[in-house]
Amino acid sequence: MTRTRFWLLGTTLAVYAATVIGVLTTSWLVEFDWQVMLFRPYKQWPEFHMFLDYFVVMGQRGPTAVAVAAWLGWCCYQQRTLRPGLVLGTSLLLLNMTVGAVKIGFGRLGPHYATSVGSNEMWRTGDIFPSGHTANAVVTWGVLAYLATTPLARRIASLIAAGFAFGVGMTTVYLGTHWLSDVVLGWAAGVLVLLALPWLEPAMARAEMLLLSLYRRLRDGRAPVPLPAARPAPGPALATPRAARDDEAPVREPVSVVGRPGSTGRVPEARPHHAGRQHTVRSERTPVTPVGSRRPPHADRVPRSSTPFGPSAGRGRTPATGG
Repeated sequence: MTRTRFWLLGTTLAVYAATVIGVLTTSWLVEFDWQVMLFRPYKQWPEFHMFLDYFVVMGQRGPTAVAVAAWLGWCCYQQRTLRPGLVLGTSLLLLNMTVGAVKIGFGRLGPHYATSVGSNEMWRTGDIFPSGHTANAVVTWGVLAYLATTPLARRIASLIAAGFAFGVGMTTVYLGTHWLSDVVLGWAAGVLVLLALPWLEPAMARAEMLLLSLYRRLRDGRAPVPLPAARPAPGPALATPRAARDDEAPVREPVSVVGRPGSTGRVPEARPHHAGRQHTVRSERTPVTPVGSRRPPHADRVPRSSTPFGPSAGRGRTPATGG
């Protein structure tokens, strides 16, 4: 820790503690808050009201965080590092934890909801002490100065951040949404968050290494693995007979399956190829038609004789008589 940072940290802590004690004890600081509130600046200078309604957005967490995150995301891409994004995320997380806890703990009501003139309006379910707009303006725009890479850029960014922080804080007082003591405590809370960032650098460096290793692991795991070109698998070997000699048994030789030409992808079932043989003529074939009549036997029918037809075919035969 440098001497400048040491004195800046000590001074900011002293201002933070003095502001809290002054409000809790209802000191002259609370009386001054009421004087400013009853003066009603938005009625004294109404011509600035519309412009300051838009300008106070520079302290809202949503729009400012989106704008600064877009710029730091581009810086991460250009510098090939996650540090700018991690610094912004860490600072906003630390800001929400510290400022949010103090807001809920004190429960102070704002000027528009004050109930008793001269009271500090503490412990009444409010959430305006310290000013969130002011603290967010200090942290969000101060991160740009914290991440500046050259002394000149750091000075320019610091002046811009200080201007936004001062303008947003005084705008909330003008609009009557915060007491002046809320703004002072918001400035101190934002500066303390920026001063605490160097102590969190080792944790952010470890987080960056972890995220990068996880990204590489996911990238390598999703890479497609090249596969070899598919080839048609040979079918099962079949056997085909070959001519056997008289003194040996027939031998079946294995034959590979050959698909039909023009087939698509699937190999059809193959059949064995048998040796060709000579066909016999019709006259040399064995008759297969049985001799005799093909008509079925009948009880009233006389069996036909095997005597050939002729003039003497009816001799010696007894004519059949019908009933």
